[in-house]
Amino acid sequence: MRHRHILSALVMNQPGVLAQVSGMLATRAFNIDSLTVGETDQPEFSRMTFVVNGDDRVLDQVRKQLEKIVTVVRVVDFSNEDYVERDLMLVKVSTEGGKVAEVKLLVEIFRGKIVDVSPGHVMIEISGPESKLEAFVDQMRQFGILELVRTGRVALQRRKSVTLKRDDSDTPVDAAVEA
Repeated sequence: MRHRHILSALVMNQPGVLAQVSGMLATRAFNIDSLTVGETDQPEFSRMTFVVNGDDRVLDQVRKQLEKIVTVVRVVDFSNEDYVERDLMLVKVSTEGGKVAEVKLLVEIFRGKIVDVSPGHVMIEISGPESKLEAFVDQMRQFGILELVRTGRVALQRRKSVTLKRDDSDTPVDAAVEA
């Protein structure tokens, strides 16, 4: 059975890593629905987040192949994890015919932001999970979408509370750490 998988790969921040990872996915006939790459808080690492659809068994093999790439530090499949995902979208919407107030109201309801105003249209910035962005696009169609661009998904696993022990004692210390 094919499912949507959000994979996150912590990789070395080096030239060619993106080509290696996307090439490996392409050779296994996985279409990448979304791909984002960005530097982490540590400049020597980048995080790649990509969304693919595929069979669980085959995707497990892909994950294992990714882990074999020297520049890949860690791979996580968020499909069975508790995570937060976001996508950023800029959309240019027509305001012809005095529709500015209606557009503005919907932008506020969806917690977006008007970032540019021009005669005849506004540009809106909105972020959130895919379902929110899709619902917003559906609402904006009635006004006329002139242009639209999305960044692609980013995701992080939610922190899990675990019990750690200090080196110098047997006293447990509760801490939130990334699993």
